[in-house]
Amino acid sequence: MAGHHGRRTRSMTTKKAPTPELIAVDGIDPAAILTEARVALGHARRGGISKWDASGVFEDLAAAGENAGAPSARTLLLLYAADLAFRLRWQIRPALAEGRVVVAAPYVDTALAFGRAAGLKPGWLENLFSFAPRPKQRRLAYARDRRLIAVTHGFVGFSCMHMTRPAGQTRRQVMEDTAKQLLRFDR
Repeated sequence: MAGHHGRRTRSMTTKKAPTPELIAVDGIDPAAILTEARVALGHARRGGISKWDASGVFEDLAAAGENAGAPSARTLLLLYAADLAFRLRWQIRPALAEGRVVVAAPYVDTALAFGRAAGLKPGWLENLFSFAPRPKQRRLAYARDRRLIAVTHGFVGFSCMHMTRPAGQTRRQVMEDTAKQLLRFDR
C-alpha cells in the first residue's frame, strides 16, 4: 500500500499481545513442586518454569562443606531472597515482558512458611520478600508420600539438613511445622 509520500506503509491490524502470567507453586517436596509446576504451565505455548537455586548459591554453600559452618535459618532465607532476586532479574521478569507464562517453583510462600517454622518474626519475613511481585495464581504442591523426613532436596530439605537447628526443634519438627505453615497459605 502506497502512503502519502509514495512510501509503503503497513496495514494497521492489531495483534493481541500474549498475556503474561506469574504462577507460584510452593511446597516442601521438590518432586511434587515440579509436577505441580508442569500442570500449572499446562499447554502454555510461551512459558517456562523458574526453579529454586537458579543462581547456584545453595550449590556453592553445599560444596563449602562443614568448614563453612552451619548457617542459621535467617542466613538461609537471606540466600533464598538473593536467589529469588536473581531469578526475577534473569528469568521471570524478562519472560513476563515477552508475554510468557512463568511458573516460579517454589516462590515466596515456601520461604515464609520455613521462616515461621524456624521461629522468625512474620514482619521480618514479609519485609524480606516485599520485592517479589504477587503471582496471579498460587498453588500448593502436596507430597504424594507424607514421610517428610525423607525430603532432603529442594529449599526446605536442604535447609533442614544444613542449618543450625532452632532451639528445641528437630529437623523433622521444622519440616512438619513448615508443612503446617504452608497449609495456612493454601487459598
